[in-house]
Amino acid sequence: MSDETATLAESHTEMTEYLLPNDTNDLGRALGGAVLHWMDICGAIAAMRFSNRQVVTASMDHVDFISPIDLGEVAVIEGYVFDVGRTSIDVKVDVRAENPRSDDTRKTTTSFFTFVALDEEGTPTQVPRLDCPTEAETELREDARSERRAQLEAVIERMEE
Repeated sequence: MSDETATLAESHTEMTEYLLPNDTNDLGRALGGAVLHWMDICGAIAAMRFSNRQVVTASMDHVDFISPIDLGEVAVIEGYVFDVGRTSIDVKVDVRAENPRSDDTRKTTTSFFTFVALDEEGTPTQVPRLDCPTEAETELREDARSERRAQLEAVIERMEE
């Protein structure tokens, strides 16, 4: 394990995307692929901020599209590192829709990504240890861990049915 540390707060990333016709289906709602693309970019930025390294996407957990994002709304994509391995970085990414004319917001999507940090030769390399110096950071980390565990257990349950 690395001697370096980085904080959850240092990884925090927030992006916004204005939903235009090129990223919508024929119902005027965000294409799932566009939302996944935004989530992957946000997660990668959070992982790079945390590790100060180039990263590649190793996996993305199960995704449920909870609510649509409509044409003209703003997608707010937010991610942060909640766990690390030797070379891997786990990032929670949430998406919410905002109506800029009414300030209404709603949760639309959540998933968990794993990235691998790379050195200059493109080989997996060690990442800093995760430090959560504040109570708020510790709570975010524990909430993400619990939510990921529950999501994985639900997927396994569905597979066994």
